[in-house]
Amino acid sequence: MKKTLVSLSIALACGASFSATADLRINGFASVYAGQATNDKQKVYGYDDDATFSNESKFAVQISADLTEGLTATSQVIARGSDDYNAEFEWAYITYHIDDSSQVNAGKMRIPFYKYSDYLDVGYAYRWVRPPQSVYGLSFSTYEGASYLRTDTLGDWDSSLQLLYGNLSEDIVAYTYADPAEMKSIWGINWTMSRDWFSARAAYLVADVSIDEVNSAPLSQLIAGLNNYGLSNEASRLQTNEDSGYFLGVGFSIDYNDILVDAEYTELEVDDSVLAPQEQFFVSVGYRIGSVTIHTTYEENQDKHKASRFDTVPLTINHPQLGTIPVTTDPTNPNAPTLRALTNAALNGVHVDTSTWSVGMRYDFHPSAAFKLDYSSLDNNVTNTRTGVVTAGVDVVF
Repeated sequence: MKKTLVSLSIALACGASFSATADLRINGFASVYAGQATNDKQKVYGYDDDATFSNESKFAVQISADLTEGLTATSQVIARGSDDYNAEFEWAYITYHIDDSSQVNAGKMRIPFYKYSDYLDVGYAYRWVRPPQSVYGLSFSTYEGASYLRTDTLGDWDSSLQLLYGNLSEDIVAYTYADPAEMKSIWGINWTMSRDWFSARAAYLVADVSIDEVNSAPLSQLIAGLNNYGLSNEASRLQTNEDSGYFLGVGFSIDYNDILVDAEYTELEVDDSVLAPQEQFFVSVGYRIGSVTIHTTYEENQDKHKASRFDTVPLTINHPQLGTIPVTTDPTNPNAPTLRALTNAALNGVHVDTSTWSVGMRYDFHPSAAFKLDYSSLDNNVTNTRTGVVTAGVDVVF
């Protein structure tokens, strides 16, 4: 907590010295949530069967300085309860407004994967306790680079087009919960069209992806075993080393006569890697009754490949007399069962197949605050377990 207070004090102090030459604006938001899972053997969204207030609680301060002549600087400091409220800079970038319709940003910014990407941490901006995690569950959300944003009116439609380029280097959730990763040459486009009560968007990003398997013992052992048997090509197929990856996201929103509908579908794939191609979607319906919004959401997250993917793919070894031998399809080869079992164990370790139902309510009891209550029931089809989680709390903006 001392680190948090010191960091925030430094940020505010920097802003105070800045204000002599710039128009300074300070905003903030906070979420205080308590949650508890219903299964004492299965965690969901970081909760177990002991109630906690720290898992999804957070406090943030955003500082924006207008440097005149179209130039601004923005930074956001956030302290998360899941990280013992240690503050860190979530955003830090500069913006140059070319004209009234276009701007260029450079620095550390949010990756525009989803509709609510820019407001991902601002719980007050949406009706759920958390955005549907089957779609919004990526463990990284920022990159370092530059983007170009243009807003236009196309007939009766409002258009917002964003182009971006950059890189990312941080620990992500891939094989384990903390795998060193790099994404180089991230190129992306994000386009939103809206008219009256309807809006639609599409996003497409590509990158060269590298993920170190050092923290995954099964995968590391398998790769080492394949290399020891001279199966370097097969080992390479399981590693993620500057492999081409892409992200596709499409969605729409409706806000009509107090009826709310949101839906998003995403795909994520890294070529020639042990990572399974992922498909996710959610559909959410809500209804406003005065200052209260009730809602329900269904979501799914599935892998495309099965755990037996490599059973029928020949892993080959070159024998000096017998020539090329398919290791996994030759029952006489003593190494085949071990290599097959290790390969499928590694694949099982990254396989995900879940479906989730959620119901909840939001009560706007104050112009700058909302109380929320959600219940989610998650079915894990890999482990054949079902876990529920209840979460309640308050979101504020200031």
